[in-house]
Amino acid sequence: MSLKSLTPFLAMLALTIPAPAWAGTQSAVYEVYAGGIHALQARLEIKTNKGRYDVVLEAKTRGFLGKMAPWEGIFESHGWVEKDGTFKPESHRSTAIWRGEKEIKDYRYARNGHFLGLTETLDGKAPEDKPNLSPEITENTTDALSAALNVLQAVGKGAECSGTEEVFDGKRRFKQIFTHKGITELAPTKYNIFKGAASECMIEVEPVAGEWHKKPRGWMSIQEQGRLRGTMPTMWASQLKGGDPAVPVKIRVSTSYGVLFMHLAEFSDGQRTVIADGREKE
Repeated sequence: MSLKSLTPFLAMLALTIPAPAWAGTQSAVYEVYAGGIHALQARLEIKTNKGRYDVVLEAKTRGFLGKMAPWEGIFESHGWVEKDGTFKPESHRSTAIWRGEKEIKDYRYARNGHFLGLTETLDGKAPEDKPNLSPEITENTTDALSAALNVLQAVGKGAECSGTEEVFDGKRRFKQIFTHKGITELAPTKYNIFKGAASECMIEVEPVAGEWHKKPRGWMSIQEQGRLRGTMPTMWASQLKGGDPAVPVKIRVSTSYGVLFMHLAEFSDGQRTVIADGREKE
């Protein structure tokens, strides 16, 4: 399983509901374990104020894996909170750093869903606009973070953890599908601070158009490995502060290399901070 294949998983992180009344910040730290090894750390921050939202997800390899396979990713979306409560991106940036080489992709959107363009910057070179992008793969798409945020907002309002939106990732268009599987009672552990009821939902990617390989690669490969084992990628989400969107409290991905878990190890809403006992120091 390559580090690049984890990017969509970390980024996975559209329902019509009343407009949100909250304004503030939620910050969460996640520790990711694969086969018992502390593999990655991720930080998620969600802000909203005066009809605007900002969501940033940062991730990097840790420990032994960080030395053997140094990778970092920063994914951020900024946009509008519509009157019906949905999140519409104005911009999305994906930054991936692999062994010191940086790749940046900047996506631009109009408020009506029109895709305005994609600029790529490779390893410090001058930014280049990606030309001749077909409307078939770009028009009326969103980014993976904003799509997930719509689902988390719904859960925070008491709806099911479900929704489908179409995402363009620079080469491909796909459906990002969240399917509600029920409510689960979770107990805290030394790695995870969450205790209580959480909405359980399956996460699935379905190809629509673009450069898809005949043999599954990346996230599609991970997803299909899970399907063969009867355990599709799954997220548990719950509201941790009244009036705010829910946040992921646990994620599980099953692959041929083992099971990967993402645990909520720290949470702050600006008034309180809760940290898991077993969280490793920086």
